[in-house]
Amino acid sequence: MSMPVTLERTTRVPLRRKAVAKLAVGVARALVPLSPMRLRTALEFLSRGARPATAAGTLSARQAVVASSTRCAGQRCLERSVAVALLCRAGGTWPQWCTGVRVDPFRAHAWVEVDGVAVDEADDMSLYRKTITVLPRHPVSTATTRTPTRRLVRDPDADPDPKNDITPPCT
Repeated sequence: MSMPVTLERTTRVPLRRKAVAKLAVGVARALVPLSPMRLRTALEFLSRGARPATAAGTLSARQAVVASSTRCAGQRCLERSVAVALLCRAGGTWPQWCTGVRVDPFRAHAWVEVDGVAVDEADDMSLYRKTITVLPRHPVSTATTRTPTRRLVRDPDADPDPKNDITPPCT
């Protein structure tokens, strides 16, 4: 079986964005050799506090990564997807990072998606069965999850038994 070994087309990227993308690629290169479980744990840690990424922002990050690294423009999908996620994280967002496999023909692949749609992927992602997914983990505000406290008062006409000493107020 032969696979196409061509580089993706690159777009012009501002110098500053390209420098940050190169940094993300360098960090991704250090993370990729980790075991799948450790890589997932590291990415889950990095995704904490991030807002969900937009399709346009993720596409921009992917284009910057591909333009800044020949390796990521080729067949290194794991390194590319991790670098894209890290570059999005540098901007305060996180895409859905996924890995998956397909069986006919067998292939493993890693990609990023937004709202369940793969960003700038040539393959049909519906043929892949997802094996690992790291979602954005934006913390829920404590103001919205706080439950009101009920103030308990003593009812003067209640039973003098100490077990029944406190009753809830009338509403």
